[in-house]
Amino acid sequence: MSFFGWGGGGGGGGGGSTTGTQTNIAREAPGVESRKLALYDEALNLAKAPISLPAYQTAKPSALQQAGFTGAGTTGVGLPQLSAGLGAIAGAQTLAGGLPATGAGSIASFMNPYSQHVTDEINRQAQIRQNQLSAEAVQSGAFGGARQGVASAELDRARLGQIGQMQAGIYGQALGAAQAQQRLGVTTGMQAAQQYGVAGAQAQQMQQADIQSQLQAGGVQQQLAQQALSAQRQTQMARAYEPYQRMEFMKGMMTNLPTSASQITATTGPGVNPLAQAAGAGIGAYAAYNMVNRPASNINIGKV
Repeated sequence: MSFFGWGGGGGGGGGGSTTGTQTNIAREAPGVESRKLALYDEALNLAKAPISLPAYQTAKPSALQQAGFTGAGTTGVGLPQLSAGLGAIAGAQTLAGGLPATGAGSIASFMNPYSQHVTDEINRQAQIRQNQLSAEAVQSGAFGGARQGVASAELDRARLGQIGQMQAGIYGQALGAAQAQQRLGVTTGMQAAQQYGVAGAQAQQMQQADIQSQLQAGGVQQQLAQQALSAQRQTQMARAYEPYQRMEFMKGMMTNLPTSASQITATTGPGVNPLAQAAGAGIGAYAAYNMVNRPASNINIGKV
């Protein structure tokens, strides 16, 4: 190591000292740091902006469900058939209570309309026989006698007997026909009442089946509508949070965001007074001039 030793001395200016501060900052490359700070500012602005979240929506009952609700609220289904059945039972009970005296269903309504002709014919034949008896009595000279009276009475009794038998037969036939019609009416009425009851029950069952079908199909429609509303909300949520996902992606690329404070180191050391520095500079210049103008014997050169 070589050095130069200077004889004599130079003057250094005296004076006070000042305190200096040294700052050490550990920073990344300017380009990287600026990008990270820009990302931080963008994330801060994004976080300050409120997100308009979509409301939850519920699908309304479908048209089929509304129809099912309306059907379920409809009462009295099958009542007309039930009323008709009760009327048929009442009519059957009336028929079973006895034949009507007159009108439809009465015995007279089943009487033979030609019975009077039969009666008239019996009377006509009896009258002819009476005339014959009178003629025979005149011929025999017994007209007005006891024998004629007996024969005439016997003939009249026979006439009345024939008429009575004929009327009894006609009445019996009419009674049988009326009773048969009565039994048929009672049976028909009861059967009709039963059928009306079955029809009323079937009407109620069909209504219940229709309501169930409408509610089931309408429930499927409502589920599809609810799924559409849920998908719509999920889409809106995804769009609302899409900027945050992009921010997270960018953060993944810049894993070290500048979140810690910069390190600052302060040190204090002696300073130079400007006046003393100027004086020292003048003395040093004078000493240098003297050193140059001294004889060579006064200069010491050493080696180490």
